[in-house]
Amino acid sequence: MSDPKIIDGKAFAQDLRARVAGAVKALAEGGLVPGLAVVLVGENPASQVYVRNKAKQTAECFMRSFEHKLPDTTGQAELLALVAKLNADPAVHGILVQLPLPKQIDPQAVIDAIDPAKDVDGFHVINAGKLATGGRGLVPCTPLGCLMLIKSRVGELSGKRAIVLGRSNIVGKPMAQLLLAEDCTVTIAHSKTRDLPAECRRAEIVVAAVGRAEMVRGDWIAPGAVVIDVGINRVPTPDGKTRLVGDVAFAEAYPHAGAITPVPGGVGPMTIAVLLRNTVVAACRSHALAVPGFLD
Repeated sequence: MSDPKIIDGKAFAQDLRARVAGAVKALAEGGLVPGLAVVLVGENPASQVYVRNKAKQTAECFMRSFEHKLPDTTGQAELLALVAKLNADPAVHGILVQLPLPKQIDPQAVIDAIDPAKDVDGFHVINAGKLATGGRGLVPCTPLGCLMLIKSRVGELSGKRAIVLGRSNIVGKPMAQLLLAEDCTVTIAHSKTRDLPAECRRAEIVVAAVGRAEMVRGDWIAPGAVVIDVGINRVPTPDGKTRLVGDVAFAEAYPHAGAITPVPGGVGPMTIAVLLRNTVVAACRSHALAVPGFLD
């Protein structure tokens, strides 16, 4: 029997992919097949695994997958030329350039070059601005996945007190904006925050995205709070190996939390599922079609 306290991101992501596949089938009947282009520069092993998983799940959802693997000697001009080509390709509705990039390439220049309407990572300044001002843009995958997991447990978020630990452009800031849009009262905490444990104890929703292994202790968590752990950290084990842990000390936080994501198996699986969802959204908008409500 599953533990009712554990938020099963793997199962939720599987359900979201099924909904995406249903939307793709419906669109295909009208002649529109969403296409996702993924660009990998270099031989980063973690990136290779991630890109391979994206291609596999794209195919499983009946979408078109366009993979571009470039050597780590690729120059910025060459990469920008590829992005321009993908921007102009009507079969490509989503473009993702896998980060990190080799040192000779400015990642911000690449992000800025992607058509905002195809920016399924949601990193372009135009999409960031639309999120901040309540516009209709594409939202970063990990924060949107976190919001879906939160709403699956909390339902109506209006008036809830939330804290986001971390202020990155990829997770922390967009996560805070999404919670604000749900009418939460949001605190953004960071390395300069005074008395961080006390700030956390005030929150009904805690999102930890700081990249520090088990930084959030159990006594930081208010009774019944929903805890979303975005962190993925490798720590050594006594046998000389490593294990994955989050930013939250899970065993300590579990007794306090009303619901909590594990690491692994919590937020991680949601990122690719939301990426596929964003590609379908981009495809619909490119043809002025309504986005299926069941994708939210």
